[in-house]
Formats: sequence, structure tokens, C-alpha cells
Amino acid sequence: MRFLKHETHIKFISLRYWSLMISATLILTGVVSLIVRGGPNYGIDFTGGTLVQVKFSAAEFSITKLRDALGELDLGDYLIQQFGDREDNEVLIRVEGPSSGIEGLSDKISQKLASVYTKDGFEVRRVEMVGPQVGKDLRRKGILAIVYAMLGILLYITWRFELKFAVAAIIALLHDIIITVGVFSLLDREFTLAVVAALLTIAGYSINDTIVVFDRFRENMRLMRRKGYEEMLDSSINQTISRTVLTSLTTLLVTVCLLLLGGDVIYDFALALTVGVVVGTYSSIFVASPVVFTWHTIVQQR
Repeated sequence: MRFLKHETHIKFISLRYWSLMISATLILTGVVSLIVRGGPNYGIDFTGGTLVQVKFSAAEFSITKLRDALGELDLGDYLIQQFGDREDNEVLIRVEGPSSGIEGLSDKISQKLASVYTKDGFEVRRVEMVGPQVGKDLRRKGILAIVYAMLGILLYITWRFELKFAVAAIIALLHDIIITVGVFSLLDREFTLAVVAALLTIAGYSINDTIVVFDRFRENMRLMRRKGYEEMLDSSINQTISRTVLTSLTTLLVTVCLLLLGGDVIYDFALALTVGVVVGTYSSIFVASPVVFTWHTIVQQR
């Protein structure tokens, strides 16, 4: 099945300087945002603390009333965030690593709300607790999972193809991950374990597209020996572009549906996947192959 009915002849490699400027701008914007914000906005998973999700009746709900009630508990640093649609009267109460510990904190909050609101005025829907040490360990393991995935991909592609293809694939993956993390920083979204899972999914999706192009290029090196390196790379991308676009659009359809209809619980996961699919498709065409061409050019000039 072909998405494009006619074979394309786009000079992708000649556009590498434009793609470099676009990628550099996106990466720099994300890095500046991370620096300004002091790093990613880590969620309870990584910082440790307590999260309580509460739904109030319309008659009882008031952010000011809730803030005054929690202010009497001496919780330390806490955040009240509205959850779902505004008319749902649902909030998330996040308490980050209180000095007194997190044991029994959710019970204290529930008891305080019970003393302020009527019996039917609120409902505790979810409670999550993560110790500070556990959060630190989860953050370390999340980073290691991404690093090990990168090393595994590097070794596999080096064995399956050549070192230059492996390096190009890893650069493309780093490009995708940095931009996705940058988008989360710009939107001030929380960085959680679900987002780490999405980043690993993005890595698998992006490397699949990249390998398809590289595999076609390896075939073309046998079939188009008299053609130049740039022409063979362009031909390989053009020959697989229909498959790449079709795969990306069908995947994007699913992730966008999750983003719009999946609700707040999986919103960040769906957002990371959506950004990753778009950026991953772009990097497979405009980042990985140009890196291979640049490597080859530098080696030939020596």
C-alpha cells in the first residue's frame, strides 16, 4: 500500500542545513526553558511526597476555602491543582516531601476536609504516596533505562550496519528525546514515570523508521553503485517516504485520540507520544541520513 501514488525525487540531503537550523532552534528553546525552570518539573514519582485527588460537590467547592483548610495542617510545600474540566470541581493536592514524613498524611488531609465540609461535600478518589528515597531511586533508574536503551541500539546497529549508521541513529534519538523533554518544560507539564515510558516508546518507534531507511540504502549501495553517496541517500529516503508517512499518520491518529479523549490520567503519556511521533518521523528523514552523509564526507576528505 502506497500513500504517495507517484515516486518522489526530493533532494532531502541538500536541505540538511535548513533542518539543522530548525533542530538547533527547537533544542535550544527547550534547553533554555529547562535552565530557566531549574530542570524538568518532576512529579511525585521522582521527588517523593503525597498526591490526593478529591472531588467536591458544586455547592461546597471553593479553592480559597480549601487552601485555608490545608493551611492549618502545616504541610510544608504543597500545591492545589484543578483536575479535569473546571465544572467537575475536582482537584489534586500535591505535598512534596514534608519534613514530618508522608506516613498518614493522606489521613490527616481527609480528616481535615471532613471537619470543614459536609459528609457528602467531597470524595477522596485517589491517594498516591512515594518516599523521597524511593523517588530518587526511581529517577535514577528512569535515566539508566534510557541510557541502556541507547547503548543497546548503538551496539545492535553497529553490528547490523556500520558505526556511522549507529552514531547517526543515536544522534536522531537524542534529538527526539531532548525536544520532547523541552516541550514538557515549555508547557510546564510534570515529568513522571509514564513520560519515561513514553520516551522509551518513542526511541523504539523512531529507530524503526531510521532502520528502514538505512536498510534500503544498503540495498541501493549494491544496485546503484555508479551513483553518488548523496543521490543514493536521497533515493533511499524517497523510496521509503510513502511507508514512513503512512505509518506516522496512523500512529499519530491513535496518539491524538488518546490525547484528546483519554483524560487527564494519561494526558502526559499521550502528549509525549504525540510529540515523539512527529519529531521521530522528522529526525528519521532530516537528521539521521544527513549525519551519515556528513560522516562519509569527512572521512572521504581525509
